[in-house]
Amino acid sequence: MEVNLSKLTTEKMNPQYENLDQMTTLELVKNMNQEDYSVPAAVNKVLPEIANAIEIAYNNLKNGGRLIYIGAGTSGRLGVLDAAECPPTFFTDPELVQGIMAGGERAMFRAIEGAEDDYEGGKVDLQQRNLQANDVVVGITASGRTPYVMGALDFAKCMGAKTISISCNKDSEISKLADQSIEVVVGPEILTGSTRLKAATAQKMVLNMISTGVMVKLGKVYKNLMVDLHPSNSKLMERAKRIVMEITGCSYDIATETLKITEQKVKLAIVMIMANVSHEKAQLLVKKANGNVRKAINIDLTE
Repeated sequence: MEVNLSKLTTEKMNPQYENLDQMTTLELVKNMNQEDYSVPAAVNKVLPEIANAIEIAYNNLKNGGRLIYIGAGTSGRLGVLDAAECPPTFFTDPELVQGIMAGGERAMFRAIEGAEDDYEGGKVDLQQRNLQANDVVVGITASGRTPYVMGALDFAKCMGAKTISISCNKDSEISKLADQSIEVVVGPEILTGSTRLKAATAQKMVLNMISTGVMVKLGKVYKNLMVDLHPSNSKLMERAKRIVMEITGCSYDIATETLKITEQKVKLAIVMIMANVSHEKAQLLVKKANGNVRKAINIDLTE
């Protein structure tokens, strides 16, 4: 079946750069940089839609749902990347935020021809993840018409799951399938049709906002610090100590010792010091506060 892409902004040629192949290297990067300036402005126009997407995801995740990104090509890779960063940053279970891309894991490193055109493939991949009604599925596609992603959102809606779409064309086909659509119109690419450029940058910005926003609302941040990070290497262990010191005002030695007691759980270490309680009581406080540090340190255990 022939597909008419001529009306898609992401596929149009920008005549301003028709001499791209004749530019000097400096001219090339200056023009690319100039085009990139338009991305934050385009994202700014859809902040209410992004905020609503965060609320949708938060409400489902706090009730046991999962956040599942699904896409093809660059869009799929960006979803996988954002999902992969959640466990080390927010100490989430790898199941909580997931990334799925057309063609499977192999497609992360090498394009799988035809995978994005497989409408049924999106459905099958979500079935394999045992999609539930309290899950949230985020379909990511620059064009807004990728069959694989549309099939995934169609299936998600049939299952009663909440759906969000992220595209870079106005009035995208995929927007019709979403409870909340986000259309970040960044305009034609400097290299015609290469949506790994501005479109991908816009998508990454939106995904960063969604995952970070949801985690803040889930209580995985205190002030603007990552109190639920997973200190899995020496750099992160030192960051954990600095966070404990910053929040509690304690010494480096006390931060080190307290984190040792809590098995490197930053949130528990903070509550132990701030509420002046034992490890066991800190665990009780955090549980009672549903993981929210600010609430945990103010709970009266004598009640």
